[in-house]
Amino acid sequence: MSDSPTKEQNSLASEQRPRVFRREAIEHRARPRHEAHLLQLTPDWALWTYRLLLAMCVVALAFGVFGSINDYASGTAIVLLEERLDVTARAAGTVTSVEVSPGQHVTALQVLVRQHSASEAAELRRIENEFELQLVKMLRDPADASAREALTTLRVQRELALARMDERTIRAPRAGRVSDIRIRPGQQLEPGELTLSLVGDDSHFRVAVMFPGQYRPLLRPGMPLRLELDGFPYAYQTLTVESVGNEVVGPAEVRRYLRQTTADSFTPQGSSVIVEARLPTTSFTDGMKTLGFYEGMQGRAEIAIRSENILISLVPGLKAIRKEHGI
Repeated sequence: MSDSPTKEQNSLASEQRPRVFRREAIEHRARPRHEAHLLQLTPDWALWTYRLLLAMCVVALAFGVFGSINDYASGTAIVLLEERLDVTARAAGTVTSVEVSPGQHVTALQVLVRQHSASEAAELRRIENEFELQLVKMLRDPADASAREALTTLRVQRELALARMDERTIRAPRAGRVSDIRIRPGQQLEPGELTLSLVGDDSHFRVAVMFPGQYRPLLRPGMPLRLELDGFPYAYQTLTVESVGNEVVGPAEVRRYLRQTTADSFTPQGSSVIVEARLPTTSFTDGMKTLGFYEGMQGRAEIAIRSENILISLVPGLKAIRKEHGI
C-alpha cells in the first residue's frame, strides 16, 4: 500500500486549515470580468450650463474688445419757421380794424392793420380847415401875399400830418401768407409791438438747439442729430446739423436770437452754443397718426460727440497704457 494521502484526506486537511480569503471573495474572483465606466457625478444639464456660460463669457469679452459706447450731448430744441417776418407797429395808436385773417395770402403793400390817433386826427382836421380858409382868401384876392405864404406853410403841414397818419396804417412789406395775428380791434399799440407775422409760400421748419457751451469744440456741421418732441415720446426725428454757432453765448443773447413769440416760452440757463438743423417735412408720425409741426414746439435733441471702447471704459487703467504705447 502506498503511504500518499488520498483526495479525501487532502480535502479534510484543507477544511481543517484556517482560510486566508473569504468564500465570497473567492466566488467573486471566479466570476467572469466585465469592463466598467467611471462614476459620473455631474448631470447633463450642468454640463450644458457650463458650456453656455463659457460661450457667454467669450461673447462678452469679444464685445468688450471690439464694441464701443457713445457719449451724447443733450440740449433744448425749439421748432422755428424759416422766412418768417414779424410785422410791428411803427407808431403808437389804437387798432381800429384788422384787415386780414390767419392763412390769408397778401401782396406787397397791402393794408394789414389800421390804427387811429385822436390827437393827430384832430390836428389834421385843423390844418385842412385852415388851408381851406386861406385858399378862399387867395381866390378873393390873388395879390394877397400873406394868404399865398400861409397856403404854402399849411400845405407842408398837411403833408406831414398825412404822413404821420399813414404810419398808423400797417402794410405788408412783402407778399406772403399771414401766419399769426397778435392784436385785436380796440387794442392800444406802442412802437415796435408785434402785430402779426408773414411767411413765404415755400417756407420750411427748422430746429434750433441750445447745447451747453462746453460741447462747442466737439460739434460740427454734418453730424447726425436726434430730435424728440415734448409730448411725443419715441417719435424720433433724425436730422443733420447744418450750422453751429461760432461763439458760446449767454441767456440774453439766446433770447435775442429767438423770436419774441418763442423767447417768452423758453428760459435759457447758463452758456449755450446754438446748433441749427432743417426739418425735411412739415409733419411727423406718432404711431399711426400724421401730425404737423408748429413754431414754438419744444423738445430734446442729442448728438453723439465721442465714442470709446467698452473694455477701456470699464478698466480706466488701460487708457493710460494705450496712451503710453501709442495704441
